[in-house]
Amino acid sequence: MTRQLKLTRFKELSINDPFFDSLKRGYPNSFEQWFAKKADEELYVVIDDRKRLSGMIYLKEELGPVEDVEPQLPDGRWLKVGTLKIEGRGTKLGERVLKKILDTAIGARMSGIYMTVFDVHAELIQLFERYGFSKHSTKRTADGEEIVLVRKLDRFVGDLAADYPFIRTRDQKAWLLAVYPEYHSQLLPDSILSNEPREILRDVSHTNTIHKAYIGRVPLNRMRRGDAIVIYRTTDGQGPAFYRSVATSICVVEEVKSKNDFADVDHFVSYAQAHSVFPTDRLRNQFETNDRLYIAKMMYNVALSKRVTRGRLLEEAQVSEQPRWDLRELTRDQLQAIIRLGNVDARIVID
Repeated sequence: MTRQLKLTRFKELSINDPFFDSLKRGYPNSFEQWFAKKADEELYVVIDDRKRLSGMIYLKEELGPVEDVEPQLPDGRWLKVGTLKIEGRGTKLGERVLKKILDTAIGARMSGIYMTVFDVHAELIQLFERYGFSKHSTKRTADGEEIVLVRKLDRFVGDLAADYPFIRTRDQKAWLLAVYPEYHSQLLPDSILSNEPREILRDVSHTNTIHKAYIGRVPLNRMRRGDAIVIYRTTDGQGPAFYRSVATSICVVEEVKSKNDFADVDHFVSYAQAHSVFPTDRLRNQFETNDRLYIAKMMYNVALSKRVTRGRLLEEAQVSEQPRWDLRELTRDQLQAIIRLGNVDARIVID
């Protein structure tokens, strides 16, 4: 099954869709009236290939102090997560939605994000707290008291998840890592190329999660936790690599292991399967047929707004032809050039 995030308007949705039943029960005094008032406003929805609704995310920009919570939020440019509901069906789709929220806030140069949620939604609260949100206030309405979760986008704690998607470069190395086209956009869905079909984005854990696993025989153990990785999608063979191979994304290393770190194939599969594009049988085959095998877990931080071709990497980012472009170290200047060429918001790098 394919599930996609899509931008639409409230008036294109039916309040009678069963998806909204739990929201009407949770907010019996306000939801239907609120929904009607928002008719012309935009929201993100999650739809599957049968056009069924399984998620909604309403985002609203607010300027100034937020005064309807206690204690109130200070003056600033706030992105409010007005309504968020995801029917997870055992996937990590909530992480992908959270990435969309953070990307929207950073792209709009918000100073912070806040969301109101009832405390019964413990799993959702836990997810947001993992990525830097904290309980700041409460909000009282006719439907009850909600927790107000807040994340300031100019405060950092030195934790990869809590500071996500911001990237630290001080005292860290940077790398270019090649990914074949047949795996690239399944692993990194926001980095899909314009000429690729959306149907390749299946509703599976490795597509939706922020956390990814790269498996290969190149010595990934050269990388360390916190290092930045520029993902390089190799050519699809439809033209010269000079134009068809492109840098698409920036990830950050969480952990690197080698085959020797696993007691047996079952431990390896258990570690890798939720975050890898490979099915279980392929993972088993990789482990059993390769004496040298490495796995890097990494966070998917940034999809470059503009893909950077091999030609521009050579000529403008000053990345040399050698050493090979399977895994190679980049200088700080080369990384900064790629960020600039990719039209990435400069504040994504925090030092």
